[in-house]
Amino acid sequence: MSSQGPYGRHGYSSQGPDSYGGAAPNSGGGGAAYSAPGYGGASYSAPAPMGGYPQAQAQYAQQGSSMSSGPGYQSDKGEDKSKIGKKSNALQSVNQSVIMWAAFLGCSMMVYFILSSGDFSFILTYGSLSRMFGFGILNVKTFKTQRASGISIKSLQLYCIVFVCRLSSIIRHEGYLPYDKSGDWLYHVLEFMALAFTASALYGCLGPFKKSYQAEFDTFGEIHVPPGFGAVYLAVPCLILAILIHPGLNSDFMSDVAWTFAMYLESMALVPQLFMFQRQTSGVVELLTAHFVFALGFGRVLEFVFWAYSYHELSSGGSNFIGYIALFAQFTQLVLMLDFFWYYYQAVKNATPLVLPSHAGLGVV
Repeated sequence: MSSQGPYGRHGYSSQGPDSYGGAAPNSGGGGAAYSAPGYGGASYSAPAPMGGYPQAQAQYAQQGSSMSSGPGYQSDKGEDKSKIGKKSNALQSVNQSVIMWAAFLGCSMMVYFILSSGDFSFILTYGSLSRMFGFGILNVKTFKTQRASGISIKSLQLYCIVFVCRLSSIIRHEGYLPYDKSGDWLYHVLEFMALAFTASALYGCLGPFKKSYQAEFDTFGEIHVPPGFGAVYLAVPCLILAILIHPGLNSDFMSDVAWTFAMYLESMALVPQLFMFQRQTSGVVELLTAHFVFALGFGRVLEFVFWAYSYHELSSGGSNFIGYIALFAQFTQLVLMLDFFWYYYQAVKNATPLVLPSHAGLGVV
């Protein structure tokens, strides 16, 4: 067995086959080796001293320390901590989302069993509840984070007009109210609260948190109009269409036009927000903003389901043309949001941020 090893041991070795154990000088080892004659130079190594070899132990300790504190080791450790932190944040976001939507569904069930008579028209009230919930989320996002990033002021302006016009119609007349018991007063309250939440979020974006508002991305329709007035390209055509084509369930021109204008305009009100998503270079949508847009879309789906079964009630003079126009207006909004729905579903399922690809087409987010 060789006397050379990783511990740097050096012993006494035989000087030749004729040597009878003559000791060579110790060159720094801790054990002696003796070679017997005529046995091929076989050697015997003395046991190491108790406590090991201090010099070797110190060398190994220094090597281990340098390995554990090297840049590669620290980088791997930092990456592991970063991954753990991201997973923890993602899990926390998922838990918050689950709690939030579970509370909404629980409130919905309570409203249905306590304040509804169970009529099919309750779907309209449920759609209004979803819209109010969406704007409530937006207020939490705006005032909790004290930031207005990712929010389109143009969409908020259009929704304020929508709720004002709808309330001006349903407060004075009953032609477009749900037949369900919730249409007696609850529907009005939900629409009014949605208006209050919308106005509050608009105030936050224009007032205390204006510095974080991303005006460079909220540029829909800003062609030949002053900055910030691009929404007129949506509001004016909808108003003209409502004046020309509207049902007459209230038997009052102003009231019928106001309700129809609100319905047409609501179908277009999210377009500036979707357009703003396209313009953002990162493509990442904040989680609460995504929940806000999804809640509005979900409310629109509910209303579309109702009018798909009840569009004939909007008929005038035996023609269903007005009902078809109303259905087409609501269907248009759902088509515009199809991509958003898909990416929202993927983000919730995978517990990842909502990332939208950038496209030039308006109908694809």
